Amino acid sequence: MTERRERLYQHICAELGYPRQADRLARDYLARRIHRGPALPDFHGANVVICGAGPSLAGELGRLDAADAIVTASTATDVVTAAGHRIDLMVTDLDKNPETAARLSNKQVPVAIHAHGDNLELLRRWVPRCDDRWVIPTTQACPVAAVVNPGGFTDGDRAAYLADRAGASSLGFIGWDLDDPTVEADKAVKLHWAAVALLVLGDERGEEYGWIDATAPTIAARWDQIQ
Repeated sequence: MTERRERLYQHICAELGYPRQADRLARDYLARRIHRGPALPDFHGANVVICGAGPSLAGELGRLDAADAIVTASTATDVVTAAGHRIDLMVTDLDKNPETAARLSNKQVPVAIHAHGDNLELLRRWVPRCDDRWVIPTTQACPVAAVVNPGGFTDGDRAAYLADRAGASSLGFIGWDLDDPTVEADKAVKLHWAAVALLVLGDERGEEYGWIDATAPTIAARWDQIQ
């Protein structure tokens, strides 16, 4: 993990009150359960579209026709597959649609399952229902055994980090509503940190994600904290 990614993780834990020990406990469960996850899909040379689960997703599905590969976060998976698109990777912490993760893994679709401090019971309930040959175990703590830390925070920005790790030539984004007025306050904070995480990734890749308003006070203040 780079120094800036580590600072990002530290500030997220501090603001949201996440105990790092709980992250490690959940990670260790995944390490015991998944002994060898599948390789990431090969996205080298590919235009990969990252599908967030925001309300704008349904209206932007047409952009998937030009995608070489599709990575979906959480419930975006259900919207995208219902529209007839085949996804290449689902990214989830199992808090919304765990049955989708289990079903896809058993259909030999890679599913990145994330361990964090407050989803250990979900992991215990749902990981055994998955085909572990198609589960990529992820953590936001130090990686151990088969569990990797690709970077990122929410399912959505972690999906982008995984696509980057898999060699994506370019990243596109649909279904991203960083200022969704319908979400609760804690979710809004998570979305702002997700934006910062993507700004970090874009900086590392030498790309600009113009749809993120980096001057917005809620994002700019957090960006400044990790510089």
